[in-house]
Amino acid sequence: MPASTMDKDWLCFHPDPSKPRFTPPPGAVDAHCHVFGPAAVFPYAPERKYTPCDASQDQLFALRDLLGFERNVIVQATCHGSDNRALLDAIAHSNGRARGVASVAPDVSEADLRRLHEAGIRGVRFNFLRRLADFTPREVLMNIAERIAPLGWHVVVYFEAQDLPELWDFFTRLPTTVVVDHMGRPDVTQPINGPQFEHFVRLMREHPNVWSKVSCPERMSVSGPPAYDDVVPFAQRLVETFPDRVLWGTDWPHPNLRTHMPDDGTLVDMIPRIARTAQLQQQLLVDNPMRLYWA
Repeated sequence: MPASTMDKDWLCFHPDPSKPRFTPPPGAVDAHCHVFGPAAVFPYAPERKYTPCDASQDQLFALRDLLGFERNVIVQATCHGSDNRALLDAIAHSNGRARGVASVAPDVSEADLRRLHEAGIRGVRFNFLRRLADFTPREVLMNIAERIAPLGWHVVVYFEAQDLPELWDFFTRLPTTVVVDHMGRPDVTQPINGPQFEHFVRLMREHPNVWSKVSCPERMSVSGPPAYDDVVPFAQRLVETFPDRVLWGTDWPHPNLRTHMPDDGTLVDMIPRIARTAQLQQQLLVDNPMRLYWA
């Protein structure tokens, strides 16, 4: 895809990520990543809110190997809308080492849902960031959730912390496992035991079907790279409080970042800071994603 066709302020993924010092346990899963295009093969959706650089499955799998992971969970990117072809093609070429989270249209057929399941899809994503997706009525989303529940799929929700009070009732009515992207995007300048993050911890404590990805420090940090020190206590608290309901992912190729592009190797090196024992690392990187996506 010619660079001139992507958004002018788009930051492409790191061209030469470092080899991490931390070695993930055997069977480790990068449980949140994406593929973009390539647009010449899998065009971006006309209704998209952004146009990225291409980020192919071959590049994703090469990164997986460099970082020491064995599997990927590929999440449908909003720039592809509900056209899951790039996602499905990546899963098909992964030799069984990838699963996916799709976006589906409200009128998706039962036959199409079954085909998606057979192709390796295990969840759908509901996006509540208005800058990335158009508003979908909650009754429509609930209908989708009710239809995927018999397949054993889960719902991934992406929102920002200040919106949780208004979304609480909807999330707690969902009839599936609910996986929250990026810890609900907390404001890390607020106290870890302050009302905002406590509200999210209470959601997980009171609703055992709620999981969280402890990913994307680069989106939340004020202190910045490479250490992202201000994010560590928030992720650490979730890993230690809910060790059987947390996931980790790179978020490669890091869409919609405007300040800097992280080195994926340094993101991996954060893992032993948020999961401080071998047992917690095993749960975070192997046991939990395998239970959710490959069981």
